[in-house]
Amino acid sequence: MIAKLLIANRGEIACRIARTARRMGIATVAVFTEADSDALHVRACDEAVRITDYLDIEAVVGAAKRAGVDAIHPGYGFLSENAGFAEAVEAAGVFFVGPSAEAIRIMGDKAAAKAKMVQAGVPVVPGACGEDQSDAVLVAEAEKIGFPVLIKAVAGGGGRGMRRVDDAADFDEALTSARREAKSAFANDAVLLERLIEDSRHVEMQVFGDAHGQIVHLFERDCSAQRRHQKIIEECPSPAVDSVLREKLGAWAVAAAKAVNYEGAGTVEFILDGQGNAFFVEMNTRLQVEHPVTEMTTSIDLVEWQLRVASGEALPLAQDQITIDGHAIEARLYAEDPYQGFLPQTGKIVHFQPLESTGERIDSGVEEGGSIGADYDPMVAKFIAHGAERAEAIAKLSGLIEKTPLVGVTNNAGFLVRLLRSTAFGEGRMMTATIDGWIGSNDPVLLPPAPASVEWLAAACVAVLAPGGTWFRSTGIAECAVSLECAGSSETVRLVFERGRLVKAIWRGGETAIGKSEWDGETLGLSTGGLEKRYRFIVEGRRYHLMRDGEVLAFAELDLLAGKSAETDPCKVVTPVSGRVARVAVLSGDAIKEGAALIVIEAMKMETVLAAKAAGHIAAIHVAEGDQVQAGEIVAELEVEGA
Repeated sequence: MIAKLLIANRGEIACRIARTARRMGIATVAVFTEADSDALHVRACDEAVRITDYLDIEAVVGAAKRAGVDAIHPGYGFLSENAGFAEAVEAAGVFFVGPSAEAIRIMGDKAAAKAKMVQAGVPVVPGACGEDQSDAVLVAEAEKIGFPVLIKAVAGGGGRGMRRVDDAADFDEALTSARREAKSAFANDAVLLERLIEDSRHVEMQVFGDAHGQIVHLFERDCSAQRRHQKIIEECPSPAVDSVLREKLGAWAVAAAKAVNYEGAGTVEFILDGQGNAFFVEMNTRLQVEHPVTEMTTSIDLVEWQLRVASGEALPLAQDQITIDGHAIEARLYAEDPYQGFLPQTGKIVHFQPLESTGERIDSGVEEGGSIGADYDPMVAKFIAHGAERAEAIAKLSGLIEKTPLVGVTNNAGFLVRLLRSTAFGEGRMMTATIDGWIGSNDPVLLPPAPASVEWLAAACVAVLAPGGTWFRSTGIAECAVSLECAGSSETVRLVFERGRLVKAIWRGGETAIGKSEWDGETLGLSTGGLEKRYRFIVEGRRYHLMRDGEVLAFAELDLLAGKSAETDPCKVVTPVSGRVARVAVLSGDAIKEGAALIVIEAMKMETVLAAKAAGHIAAIHVAEGDQVQAGEIVAELEVEGA
């Protein structure tokens, strides 16, 4: 058995691996970069070694040698599917907790993997994956396949390097963008083309193999709830898979793993079309982000199995000993703005206190007081819930998200709660394109939150009652006006006091008598119109964060002297994310149309296109390709027609 393990990763997965290793009596070693010197995963391990980059194979292997470990667990992402890394680990005389370098190399190349699957009798998506990567050949192949098509990075994953193209006229720009993103994320800009299967579902099978030739599957996970080709909610079992299809998918998944003599944990991913036909998409040769739903329905610790298999042990269970119990669902908490195209966000965590109970689990790599930067993936935690039935799991999960707010950084928690409670999700009708189809519509799941009148009142009360606020103790009548801003709107609430007691509130459109207002430092008890309600707030200076249905509404005391902000000024081009300038598409003096792409910012391995808010001319460009920029920074200025 492995005695000492280096975890070549960060965040929640590093903490999760350390948890199982500790239970098994295995000492753990973390690696960390300068940006992660105070990260939670560093303290979750027994030892830690500083490195320059999580993608630096020589540095990671060197850290393993210095620490004297027996094995390296790659987690997911970073070097987890890098065949060269697996070879370097083995060459150093250390166990690699994963499959062979050969299996990684074959399945990591989507073109080679598809060819292998055809040989193994596994159905694949029609497409083109030739060695000739010239623009002309790819355009010709796309025409043969027929639009819409998907451009996919050969070495890709997580939706990066993937572009949907509906028309030949858009192919060149999409190809350039996909290549650039793939090069950045995977150091490989090769792509393949696939026929886009409309109205599809994403279903994957968890497989496991050992060094003794045994391979089993641990049933399916449905990952159809996605945005920007990236998963946000996963569940086991799939509401779209019956016993007959489950048997077929299991057989194909095991055949896929056997084709490369697979060892360890892996996932075989399929697309289901509208008629229920299944097609192989890819195999991920690592542990998946969504593995907890499999663990909660099978009562199997997949990391423990990984460590035992890497030590040479046989799989603990045979196929007929693995069963599903109940239903489990996972939701990914991302630092992103779901109302602005899911743009990644950064900032300091003001409040985050994960608590679990029976049938609930939270895997997190962040903590209160820490920061979320632009260097790594924007996923910060995973919420998982288990129930006897799907409806129970949904109710538990939405409740878990509601009672565990992440405050200080814009995130998708409220969106997740509304998605879980939506008719489409509740009825099991989510397709891979469902959420993207909602963008720009008036679907309530994606409508930005706006405070109700009583919530403006509650925030004004907290502004007065909280430490540092204005608490009136006059023996007569006194009035205090509180001006607040929230979600792009502003409101002034006038609070009336009699003998130091709040008795009335007046604001635009009406007034109300107040029977009681009690503040205990986190919860406001407020009685209006004979109805008493409680509001949970987190106070951050002169900002008041209200928790509501998983959403966090941030009320800020308004500076009435502040002018028009750069974000709303059509003459200013402001980056909403921190990151690297990947492309500057215009020059000073260029004439531009409204909506024209000006600058591309790469943040957390994803691209954000900054477009012109109005027609005019480029007055100034303040950045160059390769520059690092901060969220809120003005990167260009325009001369706008009529401004």
